[in-house]
Amino acid sequence: MPGYMPALYENKMTSSGENLLTAIVPLMKLLSLTVIGLVLAHPKAQMIPRATFRLLSKLVFALFLPCLIFTELGQSITLQNIALWWFIPVNVLFSTVIGCFLGVAVVLICRPSPQFNRFTVIMTAFGNTGNLPLAIVGSVCHTKHSPFGPHCHSRGVAYVSFAQWVAVILVYTLVYHMMEPPMQYYEIVEEGTEIEEHLISGVSRPLLVEAEWPGIEEKETEHSKTPFVARIFNSISSISQTTFPDLDLAEGNSSSPRSIRCLAEPRVVRRIRIVAEQTPVQHVLQPPTLASLLAIIIGMVPQLKAFFFGYDAPLSFITDSLEILAGAMVPSVMLILGGMLAEGPKESTLGLRTTIGITVARLLVLPLCGIGVVALADKLHLLVQGDAMYRFVLLLQYTTPSAILLGAIASLRGYAVKEASALLFWQHVFALFSLSLYIVIYFKLLAYI
Repeated sequence: MPGYMPALYENKMTSSGENLLTAIVPLMKLLSLTVIGLVLAHPKAQMIPRATFRLLSKLVFALFLPCLIFTELGQSITLQNIALWWFIPVNVLFSTVIGCFLGVAVVLICRPSPQFNRFTVIMTAFGNTGNLPLAIVGSVCHTKHSPFGPHCHSRGVAYVSFAQWVAVILVYTLVYHMMEPPMQYYEIVEEGTEIEEHLISGVSRPLLVEAEWPGIEEKETEHSKTPFVARIFNSISSISQTTFPDLDLAEGNSSSPRSIRCLAEPRVVRRIRIVAEQTPVQHVLQPPTLASLLAIIIGMVPQLKAFFFGYDAPLSFITDSLEILAGAMVPSVMLILGGMLAEGPKESTLGLRTTIGITVARLLVLPLCGIGVVALADKLHLLVQGDAMYRFVLLLQYTTPSAILLGAIASLRGYAVKEASALLFWQHVFALFSLSLYIVIYFKLLAYI
């Protein structure tokens, strides 16, 4: 009996140390890959030029990531699973809404320049729900003493992929319009004042712009870099009327016949229609999204699924080939991240206080809110019972830094491009520490929620 308590204490300490290592080692693996990318892309070494990293990002976007999503999601998804996984996309909405409230709090506390108010809210609210969570899941499941049981990687990738389509729709609709240049700033540019940020299209774009949306320069339209929504709903200048002739509503013209005026489209409805027509919803159908849709369709039809997945499947050689390609996704993403960090932070006029405020809200405060949301959902029996990976992915949605895709949207809209680049750089640097902290916490909490 006298030797029992020391032995028990020693076992607890050993178990605690193993849990700590299990949580930290996966991030150390990802950090090693990132450092390799940083060294290869560093301007002093110049072992690999920036153009190579751009080509690698295109391969990830168009090939490696779709292959990973299709092989893992298609194998895991069924009609029953869709009914069980409904909280995953809903959780993305919860994290975005809570992030918006935190962003408003950062604006009120840190008081950035008025032209960066919307930018502050966006960068706080929208996190990385794709490449980085997939890399973390892959690294965690590659650990010898993973706490998530069998088929850890397949389930984790399937959960992350199932959430991606919601985030993509939000980015290409809501974020696209929220990132338009402020009206007052744009009017100054038109009057002839030279502002360097307005001319960013002529400057070499940072690597982060193409890290998650290669070929963005081909997506620019006539109104990409204009305050389109503000002009339509305010109609405050003669330029607005000439640029958007659709706003010349005929309902106020007394010479029009009464019957035509009665049938005229209401002004507000017409303006909403114009905004909807200019929303780039076609960009939602990118290769990763198409891979998700194809995987869901095939997974829901057992007859189709039997052709692609399984040892005896007639087309199993195709899925095996795709799995080989999918294996390159995680190392490629981390190498690209290292190449992005090698460029260093750009000059920013956002201000140190606001930068710190956004980083603290996104990386430290939001994960605490996520723990509360997931614990409450579990208490209400909204989650899959006994699935630790399911809960881990839900918690990760609150923990990642701002989405790199926001840098691409900023470049496309010509709004806060340098500020987005600098903020994403510092967030990803500090995320190394915040992710380590919270993954340790999550591993402890998963025993209770």
